[in-house]
Order: sequence, then structure tokens, then C-alpha cells
Amino acid sequence: MYLHLGMETVVSASDIVGIFDIENTSIGKGTKEFLATAEKNGRVVNVSYELPKSFIVCAGKKRSDEVVYISQISAATLKKRLSFIDSLSV
Repeated sequence: MYLHLGMETVVSASDIVGIFDIENTSIGKGTKEFLATAEKNGRVVNVSYELPKSFIVCAGKKRSDEVVYISQISAATLKKRLSFIDSLSV
């Protein structure tokens, strides 16, 4: 199953490592460093022209394939969508 992150971007639900509220989590030093490193390495994809509300970390086959998506959809909404997808898989 796939999760719509915004605009025309969908990801496989099985690739999602975490969904995070950008306002609450980006104030931490570790998170700032993580996002800065991902940006520096070209692993950040902005899927919104609006104010970002969440970021989604997706795994690849290798750690270097990890992608961070920035979305205008709230973390709570994305988590609800993911829960709905999981309920369909059962």
C-alpha cells in the first residue's frame, strides 16, 4: 500500500521509518543536525509549496538511500492515513 504525502508524491507504507511533526521535533539539536545532514547530502524532497507541517523519513535499501520528505500535511493526518492503510492490510 502507498501513502500520499502531498502534491504528486506517494511512498510505499513499508518504507516509512517515521512521521514527525516539524514544529515540535525540529527544535531539538539532534533533529536539526539530522535534517541539515540530509539536506547537505541531497536526500530531502520538499513536496509542498505551502508551510511545512511534517517530515517523513523513508528507508532505502542502504542507509545512504534514506529520503526525508517535507510535507504540508500534518503528522497526525498522515498517521491516521497510515493506520487506515494498515487496517486494510489485515
